[in-house]
Amino acid sequence: MSRSYFSDATFRFLRQLRRNNNREWFHAHKAQYEEHLREPFLALIADLQEPIAAISPHYRADPRKVGGSLFRIHRDVRFSNNKLPYKTWSGARFFHERRREVHSPSFYLHIEPGNCFAGGGIWHPESPTLRRIRNFIADNPGAWKRATRSAVFRKHFEFHGERLKRPPRGFDPEHELIEDLKLKSFASGAPLDDTVVCSPRLLPEIVQTFKRIAPLVDYLCASVDLEF
Repeated sequence: MSRSYFSDATFRFLRQLRRNNNREWFHAHKAQYEEHLREPFLALIADLQEPIAAISPHYRADPRKVGGSLFRIHRDVRFSNNKLPYKTWSGARFFHERRREVHSPSFYLHIEPGNCFAGGGIWHPESPTLRRIRNFIADNPGAWKRATRSAVFRKHFEFHGERLKRPPRGFDPEHELIEDLKLKSFASGAPLDDTVVCSPRLLPEIVQTFKRIAPLVDYLCASVDLEF
């Protein structure tokens, strides 16, 4: 039987963090972070291990506190003009077992007040990986269309991120998939209502979304010679 993980207190903490994004406030409220966000998220990740393995035996839901699926709350501000120390959202990446060898697609869950979603794909791939994906799409258009033009995909997903204004260099401007070849990322997500996130419907909704996005993740794995 499904259980609830997050609550109104989860979103209340994140909204307060947005208004008080500084180390003093965070350390004074760290117990709330642990109780209402980090611990329930880790429990959810643990409960997603079996359903994700059923979608693909090569994907992992890793509930470790450090080095697992859950993103750190601390922002990397080294190369950013924005020096606020904390993310005002929380996310988890469910990754391929060979992620350290190959820049690979992931399943993803994002928790943020008014902007929760689940999905998958590959976000901002490095240039060599981006080139491989584009070449694979250009050479395998039928399978790409089956993965991204199905009634299920079109009903629930649209691609996130930017597109090139012009066709990428070396690709036929008249290619039937030229608009997709202009993508800089190959990732998509389906929104989750905050009320669903705070209810027992969350886990089955995530699993259903991951099943729906799996053909895209499968295709992207093939493009970089990974098993799915």
